[in-house]
Amino acid sequence: MADDILLEVITPEGMVVREKVEEVRAPGALGEFGVLPGHDIFLTSLRIGILSFRQKKEVKRLAVGTGFAEVGPNRVAALVKTAELPFQIDFERAKAAQERAQQRLKDRGREDVDFARAEAALQRALIRIKVFQEKG
Repeated sequence: MADDILLEVITPEGMVVREKVEEVRAPGALGEFGVLPGHDIFLTSLRIGILSFRQKKEVKRLAVGTGFAEVGPNRVAALVKTAELPFQIDFERAKAAQERAQQRLKDRGREDVDFARAEAALQRALIRIKVFQEKG
């Protein structure tokens, strides 16, 4: 396909996705953005969320952590702390993480609870659960 985008999703552990795709949607720090072939060049930070990409009529999703994306006319490189495809997600572990984070947030008045960290853990757990459940 001539009008493809090379999508690379990279974590500290290595390459998670390296595929030719037709469209990418990513959770930018300032909001979700989409990329089609021929897109303008830019660099942005990414927030915890779902990165999706389309190949023909199939849409695939990943749960991603924070990071950065470099976008070019025919390439998207996402450098993220974590990235999981649906089959890599342990649903029971994600549910347990959600429950732990919710309990910590209930204790937000306590000095020993890091509210920002608990909130980020809850976001990660909810995104992982959503990606797992939407795997089709």
